[in-house]
Amino acid sequence: MAQKVALITGVTGQDGSYLAEFLLEQGYRVFGMVRRSSEEKFERISHLMDKIELVQGDLLDQFSLISVLQETKPSEVYNLAAQSFVPTSWKQPVLTSEFTAIGVTKLLESIRFVDRNIRIYQASSSEMYGKVRETPQTELTPFYPRSPYGVSKVYGHYITVNYRESYGIFAVSGILFNHESPRRGLEFVTRKVTDGVARIKLGLSEELRLGNLDAKRDWGFAGDYVRAMWLMLQQSTPEDYVIATGDTHSVRELVQVAFSHVDLDWEQFVKIDKAFLRPAEVDLLVGDSSKAKQELGWEPTVSFEQMIKMMVDADLERLKS
Repeated sequence: MAQKVALITGVTGQDGSYLAEFLLEQGYRVFGMVRRSSEEKFERISHLMDKIELVQGDLLDQFSLISVLQETKPSEVYNLAAQSFVPTSWKQPVLTSEFTAIGVTKLLESIRFVDRNIRIYQASSSEMYGKVRETPQTELTPFYPRSPYGVSKVYGHYITVNYRESYGIFAVSGILFNHESPRRGLEFVTRKVTDGVARIKLGLSEELRLGNLDAKRDWGFAGDYVRAMWLMLQQSTPEDYVIATGDTHSVRELVQVAFSHVDLDWEQFVKIDKAFLRPAEVDLLVGDSSKAKQELGWEPTVSFEQMIKMMVDADLERLKS
């Protein structure tokens, strides 16, 4: 049997690095698409550099996408590349929409042009629900995005559905709720907290400044979520799935777990800073992944508390070294 070939866009990100590891374990030949830039950021995949193959391409350049597909000949494409930090989408709304919305169209169109048998996974997001219409959120819950990022993801989601229905391409979207890990960027609140806790514990910092402590999210472990992406592309029919834990935790709970893990009282160190409040806040997101459980056999394996402690430990280790 021929070796399966996968192409991952956004391979240098948190999800891309975990997915690359997972696909290598499944015996895939893995290509990672990277943009040509003056500063290369490969720390999340540095341990994989001798196992995966990097190719240059850009979601904004359709000709480069076509040539990447022709060169790598993948059976599966995982589109994880996006401008994915919500606050940045307010500062760079046009760039966000070009990558996160139009870029998806260019990739789908390239697949249609090169080989319609390629299966594609599109990374959708719980931010599409925004001002939620029902709780918990399912595959059928209406979207009401509250940021340029969320709006762009809704476009990417529906254009994927459109290509599936119009051209018969095996195209699926995973509506992933927040998923974190020690590889999460420092700008995200979970990692900001665990890094801040580690710095305070080691005497490198005296306070942690945060915004809305009452915002609630459904947080899972990224390593669990990439398995769901792969499972979606192994099905006989292409469908969209919500991937979530079904549990919700506030930023305050996140802070409590992280500080108590290193025996510190969070109230002595956390300061509320209005600069971190969003123009339009998303207060509560919690997903219902029962469809994924039934049809994919997927369930999370790492609990919220385990994940936060893992992240604190990793940040302590990193800062000590």
